[in-house]
Amino acid sequence: MIEVKLHDVGEGMTEGEIANYLVRVGDRVTIDQPVVEVSTDKMVAELPAPVSGVVTDLIIPVGQTVSVGTVLLLIEALETETAVTAEQPIQQTTEQIKVRPPVVTPAVPSNNRRVLATPYTRKIAREHGIDLEQVPPSDPSGRVTEEDVRRFLDADTSVEKTDVVEQTSTLSANPVETIPFRGIRKQIAKKMTQSLFTIPHVTHFEEVDMTRLLALREELKTAGKPISVNAFFIKALIFALQDFPVFNAKLDEANEQIILEQQFHIGVATETADGLIVPVVRDADKLTMQQLHTRVAELSARAKTGDLRAADLKPSTFTMSNVGPLGSTGATPIINYPETALIAFHKTKKRVCVDDHDQIVIRSMMNLSMSFDHRVADGATAVAFTNRFAGLIEHPTTLLMELI
Repeated sequence: MIEVKLHDVGEGMTEGEIANYLVRVGDRVTIDQPVVEVSTDKMVAELPAPVSGVVTDLIIPVGQTVSVGTVLLLIEALETETAVTAEQPIQQTTEQIKVRPPVVTPAVPSNNRRVLATPYTRKIAREHGIDLEQVPPSDPSGRVTEEDVRRFLDADTSVEKTDVVEQTSTLSANPVETIPFRGIRKQIAKKMTQSLFTIPHVTHFEEVDMTRLLALREELKTAGKPISVNAFFIKALIFALQDFPVFNAKLDEANEQIILEQQFHIGVATETADGLIVPVVRDADKLTMQQLHTRVAELSARAKTGDLRAADLKPSTFTMSNVGPLGSTGATPIINYPETALIAFHKTKKRVCVDDHDQIVIRSMMNLSMSFDHRVADGATAVAFTNRFAGLIEHPTTLLMELI
């Protein structure tokens, strides 16, 4: 009998919540077939079967949080398989594990066969409570596509409406609607609570003139070299962090020291339909502007479709959040523990300003907010840091000169 145990699907993970079983007792599985979904504070990971065989027991119930090393299910290996422990083959495929934001709709039990579908298609199906086993595939290979799910949903609309009317008539006058508090939402809550109760937060606000940077960005776009604003932000942050390394650090209270990180791994907070994910641009200081542009776009796209890898979510050293496109004008962001600071960029809008020559001008101004650990840094240092960052953004030629 082979034990499938919860293993570390991310750097430093100690526990996870059983989000969903993809098999039932009696199902026959093949080696590397996903059998269980586990939710951590950053991801939902599909753990594969280490051997081919038959599922004999699902030990841990869905929704329960367990520590690394806990046996989740048992598989009776086929006689042709070599007897191995579950951990060995799983560790070999850790970097290949698909991770994605979880959904809040209870999972639909699977039948005896594994439906071919992408994680994004499965996500849509679960959001609408659709059993993929019931969706006719249009692809000759048998793969169920996003379009197949939507066609199935449209065809079922009339029946669904009738059911809703019948159910509504049996409800009380004041029905209560609930949303499950589990999965990544629960893990985020735990981490945010840890951050707020551990770190004395102070938030510093600043405004940045984006006029010249936006003009340069438009010139580059016209020349066929588009560079995102986020790429400029990351590059400017790298130079500011190099000048003020205390913000690219973590506090080690046990040993009474502040550890100044030597790498620059920038977390980019990304809002998805199912929760906040922070993919990481690793070694950002070694990437060109074009590489930063491409990397951020790739991570954002994969986060939204649920195709991030475990390596994309390894710990960052500093986190940024660009909430401006959503319309935010200000906030007091919570630090991504155990980092010492987080910076948020808010909406850019045209304002009437007075320039250095006392002339009234219209400029594109952006607010930023920076929360920092007051045990590690003081307000004056935070102001100096944002001044350095703002200077590079307001005078992008200076930023480009830093690259030479």
